[in-house]
Amino acid sequence: MADHGSAIAEERPPVRLQPSVSASGSRRTLAEELHSHLADEIVRGLLVPGAPLDEMELARRFQVSRTPVREAIRQLAANGLIEARAHRGAVVARPSEARLADMFEAMAELEALCARLAAERMTAVERHGLENVHETMRGLIHVGDPQRFHETNEAFHGTIYAGAHNTYLGELTIATRTRVQPYRRAQFRNLGRLSKSHMEHDKVVQAILRGDRDQASSAMYAHILTVRDEFELYIGSL
Repeated sequence: MADHGSAIAEERPPVRLQPSVSASGSRRTLAEELHSHLADEIVRGLLVPGAPLDEMELARRFQVSRTPVREAIRQLAANGLIEARAHRGAVVARPSEARLADMFEAMAELEALCARLAAERMTAVERHGLENVHETMRGLIHVGDPQRFHETNEAFHGTIYAGAHNTYLGELTIATRTRVQPYRRAQFRNLGRLSKSHMEHDKVVQAILRGDRDQASSAMYAHILTVRDEFELYIGSL
C-alpha cells in the first residue's frame, strides 16, 4: 500500500503553489493553498483511501518546505480527510457514504437552527451585513470562480451563525462545517451550481429579513440537503 501511494505522488507532475488573495482580501498561505489542492484530490478520488501522505514527497511535488506541508496535513486531519497516526504518518481516510450522510444531516439541522435564531435575533446592522455578502456572491456568479465563491459562501454562512447570537451553537456548527467543508466546496464545480446556490441563499435571506423564523429554518435545511445532493452528483460525474 505504501509503495502504491508513493507511486501516485511521484507520477504526478510538480505543482508550484503561489499564495493567492481570498475573497475577503487576505492572502491565502501556502499551507492553505496546499490544503485545498490535496482536499480536492482526496474528494475526487485521485488520492485513494489508505494512500500515505509522505511529507518529503509532498514538499518535492509542490516545491515547498515541509512546514506548510505539516500545516496542510494538520488541516486535512481536522477535516477528517486523513488519519494522522502516531509514529506511522498520515493516510487518506474518506468517510463511508453512511458517515457522510450523517454529517450532512447534522449540518442541515444545525444550520437550520442558526437561521431560525438569526431571523429572531439579528440586529439591523447584521441584517445589512448579510445583504451585502449576499450581493457580493451575486456578482461572483458571473466571474465563474468556484474558489472565490466558496470563500464568500463561508462568510455568508458565518454571518448567519453570528446573527444567531448563541456562541455554543456557533461553535458546534463551525466544527461540523469544518468536517464537511471539502465536500461542500467540491459541489461548486457542477455546471450552473453557483447561480442555483445563490437562489437558495436568497430564500434564506428574505426569510431572515422578514423575521420569519420557520421559513428561514426550512429554507436553510433544504439548501444544505441540496448541497449534499449536488456533491453526490459531482462525484458521480467523475
